[in-house]
Amino acid sequence: MFGAASSELPQRIGFVLIPNFSMIAFTSAVEPLRLANRAAGRQLYSWRLFSSDGKPVAASNGIVLQTEADIGALCTGSHVLARAGLLDGHRCTIHWENIAAFTEDFPDIEVTSELFEVDRNRFTCSGGTAALDMMLNMIALQHGHELATAVSEQFMHERIRDRHDHQRMALPARLGVRHPKLIRVIRQMEANLEEPLDRGQLAAAAGLSTRQLERLFRKYLNRSPARYYVELRLNRARLLLLQTNMSVIDVALACGFVSASHFSKCYRDFFGKTPRRERGLPQLPFAAEDGGIARRI
Repeated sequence: MFGAASSELPQRIGFVLIPNFSMIAFTSAVEPLRLANRAAGRQLYSWRLFSSDGKPVAASNGIVLQTEADIGALCTGSHVLARAGLLDGHRCTIHWENIAAFTEDFPDIEVTSELFEVDRNRFTCSGGTAALDMMLNMIALQHGHELATAVSEQFMHERIRDRHDHQRMALPARLGVRHPKLIRVIRQMEANLEEPLDRGQLAAAAGLSTRQLERLFRKYLNRSPARYYVELRLNRARLLLLQTNMSVIDVALACGFVSASHFSKCYRDFFGKTPRRERGLPQLPFAAEDGGIARRI
């Protein structure tokens, strides 16, 4: 699909819709094809919709599409390809929120945080409007930059991003904070969730004293460094609980907690429910975890 333009036009593309698919990722992939046809004055692309059983499929927003190629995936569709063994030996990407869970489920597959990936005849996209940029890159490759720019301008899309652009907003924009040493500390925290760094290590890496570190977090984020770090780890844990089949103790260890009981207490204090309740499981007074050791959760 991402090679030279097809010798036979229109180039046919199939979209396999999975229940609760992301509508924005889907439309961001289809609409550039429609506008490319319009801007070129001829049909360069055609598309068809498929489902596993040929029946209509509902998107995550409740809108139902009627269903009636090349292998590819948008957003969390990378999970579908991975489970089918179609990403073995290939590089792929997925939405930033799903990277940790994907890595746990498929440790042998190389997953990146790129906006989109094209590895031979496998293409994957991180989702959302990144699908628009992926298709614009394909149009530019097959039919020229001028046509891709014309399509981009129809969307009022200021710049065609390439695959190396970041999925997430820059950290200063996400936090609304631009203090360079504070940003450096938070980057260190985000990179070390499984084996948390202590306060002294974080301060030293940013050229701060521990007292200065505490003051920065209180001033700009209204919480202590320790509390902010725990919240980062708990948010990661929630994603793993909802997206993987990892046991509670495995999730706890993957997020830097030394026991299921400590993890459960922190989780309940922050989210108002235990990890088991998060998964919709009945609450138990005790759970056998970590090699059969009974731990209260």
